[in-house]
This record gives sequence, structure tokens and C-alpha cells, in this order.
Amino acid sequence: MHIFLTGGAGFIGSSVVDRLLEKGHAVTAFDDFNDYYNPKFKRQNLESASKQSRFRLVEGDVANRLLVQTTLAETKPDMVIHLAARAGVRPSVQDPFLYQRVNVEGTLNLLDAAREMGVRKFTFGSTSSVYGINSKVPFSEGDSVSNAVSPYAATKLGAEALCRVYSQLYKMDMAVLRFFSVYGPRGRPDMAIYQFTENILQEKPIRMFGDGSSQRDYTYIDDIVQGVVATVDREFGHEIFNLGESETTSLRDLIGLLEAGVKKRAKIQNLPEQPGDVPKTYADISKACDMLGYRPETKIQLGIKKFVDWYMRTRAKKP
Repeated sequence: MHIFLTGGAGFIGSSVVDRLLEKGHAVTAFDDFNDYYNPKFKRQNLESASKQSRFRLVEGDVANRLLVQTTLAETKPDMVIHLAARAGVRPSVQDPFLYQRVNVEGTLNLLDAAREMGVRKFTFGSTSSVYGINSKVPFSEGDSVSNAVSPYAATKLGAEALCRVYSQLYKMDMAVLRFFSVYGPRGRPDMAIYQFTENILQEKPIRMFGDGSSQRDYTYIDDIVQGVVATVDREFGHEIFNLGESETTSLRDLIGLLEAGVKKRAKIQNLPEQPGDVPKTYADISKACDMLGYRPETKIQLGIKKFVDWYMRTRAKKP
């Protein structure tokens, strides 16, 4: 199968690219290498893939409608996996218009270009942030998503709605995947686990928002990749799936695991809770288990060890 994958140089996207190539698929990756974080890290993510004849890279912005149409027409893929997005809750509060342009308009561009080209299979990467402040846990796909508390979540909800409409109107086979707090090798430098590891090693304070009791369903990258790739060979009509570990870890416990991993104590800077943050995320993954054969395998203790090992090999500043 020939797969067109947006955000293909990013943390999740490049990991999916590698797995798809391993499985024998041809992949065209589309990425704009923006400066949200150092683009050289994204290019490093694709070093292995770029050596393979079944891989092609196209540089461009999903918000560029004409470029998306032209590229998809040239590529003639069998499937689109759309992972490109502006990520992060707090930055979306600062620049909601950028998030709307990339996450909503960009998704519409991909959907409509896929429609024009007759692409009938589409997977969209969404987020657990759409559940907002939800007192019912664990979160299941049928829960209300009317309590979003950040522009990032709102734009992902808008994109999800467009996916549903295009699936219904044009008979696209559509899988919408809600990712829960993904971490692991190739992680973005703005993510908490990456920043905390870096600051502990450099003996800089960790900014802890709130009292440390907030909880996240941290999900190791290999488990997320497993779920994404499972959508390639299955048909759904239109379905939404949670991809998480289905376990929660408090912020304080996460810091403790990182301290053990790097063998240094953290310096804590206590700060108020931030607008857009939610107190808890927790995935009900029973639907993904039943319909995708999804089986997360990496517990947080092992996942943190793997991340720290990778960080020390590739990102830690050498003395």
C-alpha cells in the first residue's frame, strides 16, 4: 500500500513511518519543518527512512491548499494518515489563530484533496485534550466533549467533526485516534518529560504547575505506533478510538521516576495551575482493544528508562 503521511518528520509521524516501511508499505511523508522546535531534530528522525527506496519526503505546509492538492494528485496514495498539527495546550492559548489555520484548515485541505483523488481510507491523529475537564473516568469515546478548555482542544474537535462529515458524505473509511500524553525517544523538546529530564541533568528548576497531584495517562511511543498502524489493514466506516496506556501517573510520581532514571534530585519551582490544563486524563481503551487488536505493552517505569537512555545517548550535553 502507498501511504501519504503528514507530520512525517515529527515525533509520532517519523516513528509511524519507520514501522510502515518495516511492514513493506511505500510512504510519502509531508512536513513543513517549522521552527516550533529545532528542525534539525526532525531531519534526524528521518535518517533511517531516507535511505529506503520506498520512502519519499515532500516539504510543505498542510495549510497550503494548492500544494496539498497538487502533492496528493502526484502521489496517488491508497491512504492518508494525517498527523501534522500544531501541538500543545499552552502555546495555543497564546496564538489560537495559528492553531485554527493548521489544525482545522489543514485537515480540511487534506480531506478535500483526498476526496478529489478518490482516496477512501483516512486516519486522523487527535488528542485526549478534547475531553477537557471530565469528572467521569476513564474517558470513553462516547463521553461528552463539550468541555474543552484550550484552543488546541477546540481545533482538534473541529477537525474531528470535519472527518465525520467527510466520512459520511463521501464514504471514506475513517479512523480518528485520540492520543493520550505520548512520550518516548524522538519526543519534542517542549514536552514535560523531555524538559524535566533536561532540567534535572542541568540542575535547573522544574516548573511544577499546581500541587503535583495532576494525573496523566502517559503512553509510550511504540504503543501509539501500534495503534496507528493497526488502522491500515482494517475498515471501520467511521470510528473514534482512544490510544492510551489506561493507567495514570501523578506529576509528582513522574518527577520521581525521572530522578531515579537520571540519578539526580530535581529542583522544584512551584507555580499556579495554568489556563487550559486539565486535572486528569485516563483512557478507556476497550474499544481499541476490541476493534484494533490494540495491546499497550510498555509500563511507565520501563518507558521512562527507555526515554532517559535515548536522551543520554542523543541529546544530553557532553561535558
